[in-house]
This record gives sequence, structure tokens and C-alpha cells, in this order.
Amino acid sequence: MAAAAPHDSLEIVAVRRADGESRTLAASLPRLVLEARRIAANVIHGLHGRRRAGAGESFWQYRRFVSGEPAQNVDWRRSARDDHLYVREQEWEAAHTVWLWPDRSPSMAFASKGVRDSKLERAMIVTFALAELLVAGGERVGVPGLMIPTASRSVIDKMAQAMLHDTAARASLPPSFVPTSLSEIVVLSDFWSPIAEIKSMLAGLSSSGAHGTLVQVVDPAEETFPYSGRIEFVEPEGGGVITAGRAERWAEDYVARVAAHREEIRLEAGRLDWLFSTHTTSRSAAELLLYLHSGMMVSKGAGPTVKAGRIA
Repeated sequence: MAAAAPHDSLEIVAVRRADGESRTLAASLPRLVLEARRIAANVIHGLHGRRRAGAGESFWQYRRFVSGEPAQNVDWRRSARDDHLYVREQEWEAAHTVWLWPDRSPSMAFASKGVRDSKLERAMIVTFALAELLVAGGERVGVPGLMIPTASRSVIDKMAQAMLHDTAARASLPPSFVPTSLSEIVVLSDFWSPIAEIKSMLAGLSSSGAHGTLVQVVDPAEETFPYSGRIEFVEPEGGGVITAGRAERWAEDYVARVAAHREEIRLEAGRLDWLFSTHTTSRSAAELLLYLHSGMMVSKGAGPTVKAGRIA
């Protein structure tokens, strides 16, 4: 039997890897979907949706006329029925799409001892839950390169199926595309990519005037480097293997380099009026969900509000 050609061998390896990854994802998705729906249901009880006064065509409510407003704002027909002047307010509307990108690259599968969710699981749970909340509030949600924007109430199922049947390589950062200026983008990743790649991504996504939020999802061990003795570190995305004779000696330099990397991301995000924060998987997914949803409410109501810091 003739030996397989190099291309054929690579294809076989790719198929086997994709098959293994899809089976793993299929096995974990039911729990992730249920967890996302549970969190979304708990959070939504404390929210009041997106109904507010603003530019639109649908009537929302009457309110009292405020001294100093233009007289043309007065609804004279309604005011004739009372001793007060009233203004007719329209429901706030906007052609709005939110693009969500959960990093599903190999590095996201990491979970240290004692942590319930891997970075991948946490990113997907929050992505699913946020999509559920946004659609319930009348928004459209899409995944770059994977799912076109939809306002379907079965958005979680659609996203899960799209991921199950995705045969593309698992990239850390979203693919290049140009969102509309009214779009918002949420990228959940560990952001261990080179800073040049992160800057390039931000430049492309913000070129049309769109705004967004970067959330660095990290494991507690990636924050504190709790290793000592001889440790072999394996880079999951082709970076090779590094052996530390006395790992505890690396901790100080590691923490400093992580801080410097984050500061570069923070500065670039702030320059483009994007939000940036970090989330540790040992904390509650609901905290991150509330942060993201509340941040969108603020930015839509009063323009982008830039805050860079740490959450959850």
C-alpha cells in the first residue's frame, strides 16, 4: 500500500482533531446552554429591558411638559383633556446589532485545579446568556464569521449548532470584518495573543466607528503563577514546551509581564473608546454578565463610556 502524501496526512490529522473537538463540544454544550439560561433568567429579573424615551416611531408614554422645552413638543390634543401640558414620547429605537466573539482556541481549554469552569466554558456560558438577554431586549445578535445577526428567541440553540458544525480553525481573535457604526462588539478571550495582533484587530473593528468591549477571561493560576519546583509548561497553540527548574523564581517576572501586556491592551482600547476589563473564572459568571449588559445600556443611552479596569 502506497504511503499517504504529505497533504493527505495533514488532512487526516485535521479531520481527526476536528472530530475530537466537535465531540468534546457536543458533550459539554448541554450543560453550558442550561447554565447560560439559568444565569440569564436570574439576571433578567433585576433588569427593566431597554424601553426608554428617544428617537423612534412607536408611542411609549405621555409626560408632563417641562418649562424651557420647545413649545412644538406639546401634544395639544392630550393636553386639552387636562389642566397640564403633556409631551408625547416615542419609544427609543435603533438599528442595532451586537456581535459576540467567544475565543474557542486551544489555550481557552485550560482550567487549574479546583476551578469549575475552564476559560472556554466560562466564555461560552456568558456569550450564550448575553445573547439571550439581548434578544429579549429586542436586539440582534451575531457571531463574526459563524452566524449572521438574528433576533430569534432560539438564539442560544442557533449559536450552539453553528459552533458544533464549525470546521474552521479555532482562532483566538475574531476574523476581519467591518461592522456598522451602530454595532457593538464583545470579545471574550484570554488575549494572550501578541499585542500587534490585538491592535490590528481593534483597528479593523473600530474603523467604521463601532464600539465594543474586550474582556480578558483568565484562570486564577494565570493571575498568580502558583508554581514551584521543576515544572514543564506546554504552550497549547504551537509554541512548544518550556521547562522551569525552579518555577517559583519566575513568578515575579511573569506577573510583571502580564501587567505590562494588559496595560498595552488597556491603552489601545481607551484610545479607540472601547472598554477593557478582566474576569477570573473563580468568580461568578453572573457578575460578568451584569457588567456587559449594563455597560451596553449606558453606552446606548449616553454615548460610549470608556472605563478600563477589573471586574469579577
